[in-house]
Amino acid sequence: MSRWDDGPLVGRTEELARLLAHVDRAVGGRASAALLAGDAGVGKTRLLRELGRHAAERGLRVLTGHCVDLGDVGLPYLPFVDLLRPVAADPDLVPASRENPVLTGLIAGRPGAVVPVRPPAEGQDLSGPLRHRAAPPPVDDGRLQLFESVAGLLCELAANGPLLVVLEDVHWADRSSRDLLRYLLARLTDEPIVVVASYRADDLHRRHPLRPLLAELVRLPGVERVDLAPLPDRALGELVRDLAGRTGGLPEHDVDDVVARAEGNAFYAEELLAAGLHGERLPLALTDVLLARVEQRSPAAQRVLRVAAVAGRRVRHELLAAVGEISPDELEQAFAELVHHHLLVVSDDGRYRFRHALLREAVLADLLPGERVRLHAAIAGYLATHRDAGTAAERAHHARESNDLPGALGASLEAASDARRLGAPAEQLQHLESALALWSAVPDAAERAGRDQAALLLETARAARTAGELHRAVALLRSALQVLGPEADAETRARVHYTLAQAMVRVEDEFGAHRESTAAMALVPAHPPSEVRTWAAATHARMSYAVGRIEEAEAAVEEALAAADALGLDGAWSDIAVTQLRAKPGADPEWVRARLDEALLRARRSGDLDVEMRALYNLATVAFEAGRIDEALGWTRRGTRRAHDRGSDWSYYAAELRHLQVTALYMTGNWDASLAEADLLARVPEIAAHVRAAGLLVMVGRGDPGARERLDWAHGLVSRLRAHILLDLVTAASEIDLAAWQGNAQTALEVARAACRRLREEWEDDHLGVLRLAGTALAPVVDAATSARRAGDAGGTERWVAAGEELVGLAGDAVDTYRRWWGDTMGVEATAWQARVAAEAARLAGDPAPELWRASAEAFRFGHVYEEARSRWRLAEALLAADDRAGAAVEARSAHDVAVRLGAAPLRAAVEALARRGRLELPGHRIVDAAAVLTPREQSVLALLAAGRTNRQIGAELYISEKTASVHVSNILAKLGAGGRTEAVALAAARGLLPTA
Repeated sequence: MSRWDDGPLVGRTEELARLLAHVDRAVGGRASAALLAGDAGVGKTRLLRELGRHAAERGLRVLTGHCVDLGDVGLPYLPFVDLLRPVAADPDLVPASRENPVLTGLIAGRPGAVVPVRPPAEGQDLSGPLRHRAAPPPVDDGRLQLFESVAGLLCELAANGPLLVVLEDVHWADRSSRDLLRYLLARLTDEPIVVVASYRADDLHRRHPLRPLLAELVRLPGVERVDLAPLPDRALGELVRDLAGRTGGLPEHDVDDVVARAEGNAFYAEELLAAGLHGERLPLALTDVLLARVEQRSPAAQRVLRVAAVAGRRVRHELLAAVGEISPDELEQAFAELVHHHLLVVSDDGRYRFRHALLREAVLADLLPGERVRLHAAIAGYLATHRDAGTAAERAHHARESNDLPGALGASLEAASDARRLGAPAEQLQHLESALALWSAVPDAAERAGRDQAALLLETARAARTAGELHRAVALLRSALQVLGPEADAETRARVHYTLAQAMVRVEDEFGAHRESTAAMALVPAHPPSEVRTWAAATHARMSYAVGRIEEAEAAVEEALAAADALGLDGAWSDIAVTQLRAKPGADPEWVRARLDEALLRARRSGDLDVEMRALYNLATVAFEAGRIDEALGWTRRGTRRAHDRGSDWSYYAAELRHLQVTALYMTGNWDASLAEADLLARVPEIAAHVRAAGLLVMVGRGDPGARERLDWAHGLVSRLRAHILLDLVTAASEIDLAAWQGNAQTALEVARAACRRLREEWEDDHLGVLRLAGTALAPVVDAATSARRAGDAGGTERWVAAGEELVGLAGDAVDTYRRWWGDTMGVEATAWQARVAAEAARLAGDPAPELWRASAEAFRFGHVYEEARSRWRLAEALLAADDRAGAAVEARSAHDVAVRLGAAPLRAAVEALARRGRLELPGHRIVDAAAVLTPREQSVLALLAAGRTNRQIGAELYISEKTASVHVSNILAKLGAGGRTEAVALAAARGLLPTA
């Protein structure tokens, strides 16, 4: 059995629903059939197992028969023998079957012992006249008695209950089995029977005997074809993670690799995982499976496959004709053979491609090294003389694989230029790095490239920054400094130093960035003003602010602004203007907006996309921090659209804009859009992982079980990247929230402590993120303290109160630190979380404090729909404690409406539980009257049970005997469906049956 068979079914909801519709027809007394088509390994058997399970739950008897690849001389009726054996093993099931010699012979595997097994006469049709049992029989060819006996047996079985008949792999069925299947689907029309037959679509070549039968069957009433396409990438990724999780997990980049190579095929993915190979080589067992189909083809067809495998996933007819060394007639025959047997398929553009990428890998792995090099050389030569037949990237690949390193260098640089023009920075980076790898092996590399190695390193670093590969950019810029050496031109070295500073600050290395910007300033004089010095000063100002050297920063700002105006350097002016604004958070909002508008205008005019993105990000951030969320979304949409149009989706500020957009959409309650934006682009560089991780906020808020899996992925990146603070914050906030809803106070506390510590270590001047972490973690901690206090657990109460006070203290320290640096300039979100911490602190002390919870709810009204609703839930709880039932009902309804609209299942459940306990009316939820469930005496007994009384104590307090008290307790347990006293109290509380006090 495949490891996949005992895991969850993924990506097949629609197909399963279509098959279950046939099951429902059988339950309703109607016959129908489904023909399930799909490539080998795509998951037909797994889907049929799930169908069988669901069918059995709906009361159907499931009979399954399997076909085996024995060729046309195989055993006749084998799948029907297989599915009827359980019937023979149960003599009480259909007694008539024991007396039927035809069936006895069939089940024993000897159909010919009863009736002669011979094909029908030419042109004879067994299905036409047999659509109803009363129809006149056709001419008997010697098999009619057997066919009718099988049909009759299935009808007798169905008379005792609906029946599901599953026939697997009918592409291997013998002729007699195919004829019997045709007969049954035509014959069984009024019985509660569903027949599902599966077959491999990739095995059905033009002359396959099943093809005409399928064409005939799909025309029958009630017969449907269900195509099982390859699994979507997201579903296959889920499957891979599940399989890998059983053996310790798998890094996300390896999951992506397996998903890409398996191309939707579950079997291929499982084989790749089972072999523990996620790189270039294919597992031997999988290679053998794939090559088995290749080895059945003619020599000419195999030659075409070998050339096509070397040429690439898609290949033109002309190229194969030119390098395949096959005559035109043989080539045409080979193509026809390969297409008809589903090894190659014809694309819309007329090119041939492999049916599956792993088939190409297997053919490549089977080539001898010399043959592979010769083929690469031939293809490279063809592409060099026929430039319109392929791309520069293809020429580079074939030149490199044929050891033509000079040709590969030139083609790689040409491919990089093509990628840059197409707005594909990741591909541009790949080609430039290939050229760098070849540099030392090509003697005249600089002459061929038209620039020196340092210039190529700088170009590659720019591509890395645009692609979001910031750590790679830092490494490339450091290499450029080494290549230049101390004797190189001072302006060139200065440009590398300040560019390196810009990259380092984006990977949270502010002091290293300041060191590099200082070096740049030292290399170029201030007078006369120059472009290099202006950019060095602009960069140095920003780095000096980052490390707290304010006077140094102000001097650099003054110099850079003056020089940028004098030289007309709009990009530099915009960059330094934004830096200046961010260093002065208390400035007049109107002046800030006007300054940012001018910075955006100048940046756009300069053509510097990076500075333009920075201006747009700061316009969005200013609006966001002021609580103008809709305005912030307007800027983020403009920025992400502009970045996408320029092929820079994952440049630094483009990624930050997208993260802000995901967060803002979450706040406004547009959760579907928020999650879609987080998952919009398939490939996310690690430095932008916080964008995808931000989707956790919605997943946790909705109680999505997939949140745990994404949290594990984010944790892996946090531990590897270390200084990615935004990723750390969103991951910690989501995990705390998840622990809070699960009532796991200890986990929430530990995660909050660790995240707060890391934030203080990395960001000296701004710890306001601690407010959210502490405010969220306080909820389960205060709940734990409250429970311990109610239970009379003095030790537990003391421990959880101390933990809560620690969190309150962390929040207070964060506010004090921020104010020391920036004064009283906290944004509206930080102010709202501060109000939440204050309300939780009061609850920790045993004070319901409805006025503090109302203040928290009002503070979040700036646009954070979900947190406002959570505050109103707690406000309703506080008002109940203050005996304001009318006010509590209003707040509970408000929180409940939001929870329902957002699909926030945990919040909705919490509000509904509160309403039941407090007997508050909610839309669609009727208050349960305890008198309708329990007698007055049972209500009294239940109240004492909740107080922890024993049967003897209950009897004493109610003046009844202990035995009578025990009877009342037993009745309560029975009415509530509880297995014990504690469960009964919990159920009663959840249903609002306990007194509100």
